[in-house]
Amino acid sequence: MAVLLALVCLAGCAAQRAAVVTASSANESAQTVRSQPSSATSNLLYITDRAPVIASGNSLSYGSERAIFLSFGTVSIAAKRSTGTGKNALRVGAVSETGRFPATPYGVVATANGLRRTPQAVAAHERAVASLRVEIGRRLATAERKEVVVFIHGYNNTFEDAALATDEICRSLQYQFVCIVLTWPAGGAGGSFFGYNIDRESSEFAVADFKKAVRVIAGTKGVERLHLVAHSRGTDVLATVVQQLAIEAYVSRSSLWQRYKIANAVFFAPDIDLDVASSKLFAWVSDPDLAFGSKSTPNVLPSQGSMHLTVYSSPKDEALKASTLISGSALRLGQLAVGNLPRDRSEAASKWAGSHMGGLVDFVEYSGGSGFIGHSYFLSDDTIKADLIALIRDRAKAGDPGRQLVEIKRPFWRTSDTGQAAR
Repeated sequence: MAVLLALVCLAGCAAQRAAVVTASSANESAQTVRSQPSSATSNLLYITDRAPVIASGNSLSYGSERAIFLSFGTVSIAAKRSTGTGKNALRVGAVSETGRFPATPYGVVATANGLRRTPQAVAAHERAVASLRVEIGRRLATAERKEVVVFIHGYNNTFEDAALATDEICRSLQYQFVCIVLTWPAGGAGGSFFGYNIDRESSEFAVADFKKAVRVIAGTKGVERLHLVAHSRGTDVLATVVQQLAIEAYVSRSSLWQRYKIANAVFFAPDIDLDVASSKLFAWVSDPDLAFGSKSTPNVLPSQGSMHLTVYSSPKDEALKASTLISGSALRLGQLAVGNLPRDRSEAASKWAGSHMGGLVDFVEYSGGSGFIGHSYFLSDDTIKADLIALIRDRAKAGDPGRQLVEIKRPFWRTSDTGQAAR
């Protein structure tokens, strides 16, 4: 029975699709959640290592197979005809590929001085970088905020699911930012159980490509801030990208904020083991032998500037309970609550209170309920959406009036309902 429940929950993880939700108007934060009219057509930039496929009408789309190259382009979001509920559902429209990076691994050639990348591979890479940056720059020119929001989806999501979820986040932010969907080869065959394992390996496959993409985005002229948002299995991708980029920054005597302009890394319902997440996200903190420039400097940590990590979790998340059962994990990060921390982890977490590092991360426990599975609250719950807006758009910190949070013990918080926030 436990295994059957796990399979149902994992299948349900992917069944909760993006939906436009009108927020409560009980306070100012919630009012900002109101989306633009769903009849409006929007246009997103996508970056993917999914293999291209021909969809209905001989149109371009991307499937669940892996590609050995990274593609990018534009995808339009438009309204369907009015549904029986009276709401205008959204659909993915035209997909147009703008460019493509070389196939990996890049070509190399043996020389008297050792291996070198081939001039052809380097030239093709540089053309792709330039083309992608032109597209980002074009969008920055018309954006109200010269900042980029990137979304990485979770398990069993199609290309269309990923685009619609990104658009919903963009609508919540009133299209003030440049929005990019990073979509990896999820949603393959194999059923709920084997399909999960296939997707898990595909998410690992995507790390190198997405790290490359984040570098390109951050290095685009005019980008002032970069916000990285991920859900479910996508948080493991983001955690690994953050780990590797943080190490790159550290060895160059810099930080994620200084080198890559990363202001926020947001983890919604992270489907990643608690210990694995801690190991990845704070690898550079816990390695005093890591070279800081030309040599290790054990007592030195570079200023993190505006960089901030936010983890949203829910003990009621049934999909993560299933993932815990299948993976044999002690606790998934997305189930985290102060009351269910193992003793040794609780003692470790207490060391953060009042420290400089305590200002780098916040853990937000979602106290509401969102359907039977309770895994897609980042799209469906007004309080969570309002908190994301306050975090990214308003740059509000946990504890500020603009955040609907109740302090447990810093850095641990709990969401409040609208009435609690107003009081």
